[in-house]
Amino acid sequence: MATAAHLISNTLPSVKQLQCFLAVAHELNFRRAAERLSMTQPPLTRQIQSLEALLRQPLFSRSTHAVSLTEAGRALVGKTEKILADLDALSADSLSRQHRLRIGLTRTLDFTRIAPVAARLALLDSGDEIDSPDLTSAQLLQCLAQQTLDLVLTGEKGAGDEQGVQYRWICREPLLVALPARHPASRQETVSLNDLSGLPLFWFARRANPAFYDKCEQLFAQLTTPLTKRKEPEDSLTMLSHIARGKGFALLPQSKCAFAQAGLCYRPLPDREAQQLAIDVYAATRRHDARAVLLQALNTLSDSAP
Repeated sequence: MATAAHLISNTLPSVKQLQCFLAVAHELNFRRAAERLSMTQPPLTRQIQSLEALLRQPLFSRSTHAVSLTEAGRALVGKTEKILADLDALSADSLSRQHRLRIGLTRTLDFTRIAPVAARLALLDSGDEIDSPDLTSAQLLQCLAQQTLDLVLTGEKGAGDEQGVQYRWICREPLLVALPARHPASRQETVSLNDLSGLPLFWFARRANPAFYDKCEQLFAQLTTPLTKRKEPEDSLTMLSHIARGKGFALLPQSKCAFAQAGLCYRPLPDREAQQLAIDVYAATRRHDARAVLLQALNTLSDSAP
């Protein structure tokens, strides 16, 4: 005779199946979902196929060009998010986690130099773990989805496919132009990107922050002369040294413009470009995480908004 545990294991989805389903539902791409879960694509596909067989209905529509959720898949997303959040609350350290947050800060900004946000971060409970890993906004959002972080401060909202993430606006960080001091434009109070058409722009890969990248591209497309782009070095000090020698220019958050070097200068953008290129900073959390300590942290951080 089959035991109750055996019957349950054969009639209910496994946690792994639900985690795989949610990753694909958020990414709508099996390769990216596999990367997000630190696994290869074939076992991910098998987990999805097993889940569909168990539920006796397709959860995704697949073509050679796109993956989309079926009606049954869309209905399952919210339920899966709630189930996994509830299971996470039952973990061994659930009691301590009720009063502890793991907070990640994007490497793009120096929050110690954004006075209102720095002050609000300092006000958070001393038991909170504030982490400053060398991670992009996209990587921080992956950590949030994988539940290794509870709250992240990220530049811009995600690309729109993080269905399990909610955002709260925190502040706006202006960009400055870092350019060679000997360039003629350095003598101006403000420097337009059109003034730098002869220099290459040190720029980041889209995958690091798709939303901000796309926002900037909208302005770049309106310039009189198309920009020449050069991959930015991993080390920002190396990049600034290149700029000081006349090898290009960069657009940097104001909080990252503290490094002084002979041959290097910083200038603000004209108002229109400054408004279009400023970074909107958001606090991102998992949609179903309603712990009191998290809600208090969000209220504290959002008080930094003017």
